[in-house]
Amino acid sequence: MKGYLFRLLNHEELSREEMKTILVGITHSEYPNEQITALLTCLQMRGVTVDELLGFRDGILETGVPVPLDCDRYIDVVGTGGDRKNTFNISTTSCFVIAGAGYKVAKHGNYAATSTSGASNVIAQHGVKFTDDLDQLNRCMQEAGIVYLHAQLFAKAMKFVGPIRKALPFPTIFNLLGPLVNPSQPSCQLLGVANLDQMRLYHQVYQRIGIDYGIVNSIDGYDEISLTGDFKVTTNNYERIFSPRDLGFDIAKPEELVAGATEQEAKEIFDAVLENRALPAQKNIVLANAAFGIQVLEKGQKSIEESIAIARESIDSGAALRTFKKFVELNS
Repeated sequence: MKGYLFRLLNHEELSREEMKTILVGITHSEYPNEQITALLTCLQMRGVTVDELLGFRDGILETGVPVPLDCDRYIDVVGTGGDRKNTFNISTTSCFVIAGAGYKVAKHGNYAATSTSGASNVIAQHGVKFTDDLDQLNRCMQEAGIVYLHAQLFAKAMKFVGPIRKALPFPTIFNLLGPLVNPSQPSCQLLGVANLDQMRLYHQVYQRIGIDYGIVNSIDGYDEISLTGDFKVTTNNYERIFSPRDLGFDIAKPEELVAGATEQEAKEIFDAVLENRALPAQKNIVLANAAFGIQVLEKGQKSIEESIAIARESIDSGAALRTFKKFVELNS
């Protein structure tokens, strides 16, 4: 580790294999916390490279619990977090809309770090019990079309760096890893990022991993399609800036996206969208994010207008709500 730190201080880059070795070493308690802290600080000051990020990803997946699902094509919809906007559970709600439309979803998530309610918070609020039982997960995928993978059950390496991450006043490479370490390794992903630098980084990462992807960023700083203004989308097939009106939606107000002050308030918005009684802006935001996820699943063969119509039918017909109720029934 001293050799790695010396190289980082000289502005050198570490290889993918070296980063994987370091991550595995962290899980074997081979390094003192002071050296891990120095490593994370050096990487953050210089900026993480694609190979360095992929190396840590390799290590987390190797030391974690794999989830081989009996399903060929499914998607995860996730945000990097950290945009400090405290939005309601847009990605999680979108996942159930996509599943309600007949597609398969493996949602990977955790408790909130900087907002009122993370994916695990809102799902646990409904009495769902998290599991790593592969038989149960596969049954849920077959019967409900969606599984939820609570990150703490699978990424075993994270517990070794938890205290260090809490002690540091800045984000680290581990904040970038969350969207990349879904233990089922889906072939499709829709990712929301908080800035264009992250969009460029993940664009290169996804090209290296070789999956179908969409990366979205709202120009005003949301790590999802917020409809509060223009947003950029990068996929395997195109790169484009959209406005809400390009999709037939009104511009949303920031206050219409807020999760509220409590987990219960966030749960109420989640329920309202699936029950088709939410504010128009709340429903539209979920429709937009779900639609771009559907477009990724369809390999870009459906227009965004067609994808929005599919997502809208999922909510309006009650299919998204039925899917969620089935999911809760199977996991309570």
